[in-house]
Amino acid sequence: MPLRFPNIDPIAVSFDVAQFHFQIHWYALAYLAGFIGAWALAVRLTKLYPAGTRPQGADIDDFLTWAILGVLLGGRIGYVLFYNFSQYWDEPLEALKIWHGGMSFHGGALGVILALILFAYFKKISLLRLADIVTVTVPIGLFLGRLANFVNGELYGRVTDAPIGMIFPHGGDEPRHPSQLYEAAGEGMVLFFILLALILTPKIRQRPGIVCGAFLLGYGVIRGLIEFFREPDIQLGFLFGGVTMGQILCIPMIAAGLVLIMKSLRAENGPITPASADH
Repeated sequence: MPLRFPNIDPIAVSFDVAQFHFQIHWYALAYLAGFIGAWALAVRLTKLYPAGTRPQGADIDDFLTWAILGVLLGGRIGYVLFYNFSQYWDEPLEALKIWHGGMSFHGGALGVILALILFAYFKKISLLRLADIVTVTVPIGLFLGRLANFVNGELYGRVTDAPIGMIFPHGGDEPRHPSQLYEAAGEGMVLFFILLALILTPKIRQRPGIVCGAFLLGYGVIRGLIEFFREPDIQLGFLFGGVTMGQILCIPMIAAGLVLIMKSLRAENGPITPASADH
């Protein structure tokens, strides 16, 4: 007997003010909680480094706005370019209506990478050290975001006869993999604890780039595997050989992660001191 999708209201709060009706969705709250949780953890992680080493807590405070813009703008632009370009080419103004949905993690990742590069350049701090700290916090948002996808009954998996198969409201009458929960567990929980263990290891922490390389590699592998259970976007379907767009976009992430890890391992990095902090 397949599982039935729980009757979860995607609207967390609904209220009226004067003649206006407001709704706050769980998805929006997931984004908000993800940013707050990531910021709080990143500030704590800066304390792992010697006093005077940057980035410090104040740098993380300043970077939060850059990160939010990177995620939102990059995620939206990435979705337009990677997943639904033909529709937005015909209706370009629709690309501005982010409340209609449509965000790409890979686009958001590119947006944050650009934000990291620019912020580190203008603030004159170590790009790789900042990236190590920031990427440890990313799985928090991934975990909450995938749970919100489940609440919305979207991004469900392929048809299955496995006992965990679930009938989704918009997925037809056949049971499907709850792939949002697979992603929450893999991209969120498993990846988070791996990255946290790495940055808490002094020898690894002293080699900037290993942690963020591990994030790129780990996310690419986990997402690529879960794509075998996830239903591809209806407007794209399967690409050549049954490959999905998500898997294609994971390939450069995996390659970049491997290169970054190898370069960091080969680098002649000594113990981090305030004198060597800003480069």
